Amino acid sequence: MYTAVELGLIYAIMALGVYLTFRILDFPDLTVDGSFTTGASVAAIMIVNGAPPLLSTVAAFVAGLLAGVVTGLLHTKGKINGLLAGILTMIALYSINLRIMGGSANIPLLRQDTLITPLRENDWLGTWVSIAIFALVAIAVKLFLDWFLHTDMGLAMQATGDNQEMIRSFGVSTDRTKIVGLAISNGFVALCGALIAQYQGFSDISMGIGLILVGLASVIVGQAVFGSRLIFISTLAVILGSIAYRVFITLALQIEWFDPSDVKLISSVLVIVALILPQWKFFKRLPTFNTLKKTKTSAKARGSYVGN
Repeated sequence: MYTAVELGLIYAIMALGVYLTFRILDFPDLTVDGSFTTGASVAAIMIVNGAPPLLSTVAAFVAGLLAGVVTGLLHTKGKINGLLAGILTMIALYSINLRIMGGSANIPLLRQDTLITPLRENDWLGTWVSIAIFALVAIAVKLFLDWFLHTDMGLAMQATGDNQEMIRSFGVSTDRTKIVGLAISNGFVALCGALIAQYQGFSDISMGIGLILVGLASVIVGQAVFGSRLIFISTLAVILGSIAYRVFITLALQIEWFDPSDVKLISSVLVIVALILPQWKFFKRLPTFNTLKKTKTSAKARGSYVGN
């Protein structure tokens, strides 16, 4: 169970990136499946070639930023549908990631020094010490996102996701807000990929497949259970949702008639349940589920505030 919590905290960084596009920008970004592997492959190949783990992780974040910029440019300047733009970038990243990894589908890191090496050498993995460290990292990313979303750019981004025509009428470039939002989102995703590669001890070309479902599950489950009215609470709910998702998957796999290959099926069912339950009359009466319906209303109010 400690491992599930650790993974939940690391994947929370990716979930916060998905939250930025899915909830704030209202943009269905499928670049995530590719940029996650990009972060993992960049960090892995640099570490194998002797680069410091911290520098490799920062480079992975920058690579994710660039992937998000490409998707943003395809959508805003190329006038390509947002969903299709993400798919095109994701497909292109598969070949790019293979090139980054030198044509190999897998890069082992077990004998390399990584950011996780001190935890592994001191037998801190799977303990409260590692959980506390990963929690600090996730909270640091959350606090940065909280701060950013209350800047002028962040407020404009919220208004862009809610009502593009309105915020554009006040002279705000929605193209710029989308590109910045997609860049930061995929930067977080790539950062998560770099940390996961170092945590697991390898980078694999297929490790990002279906990851958007994990991110959506964390966002939807977290906000359905823990609430989503304020930005501060909403981002915290995403982190808790990521942990809850990993714990739920771990518990489900302990049931005899579930195999490890059923993870994607369990994830899909979890997302479906999280989407359907808030629509039932009984759950509509519950405060946390009720806040989901009020999120858009709050976003509109924030958008009007930006305009004024």
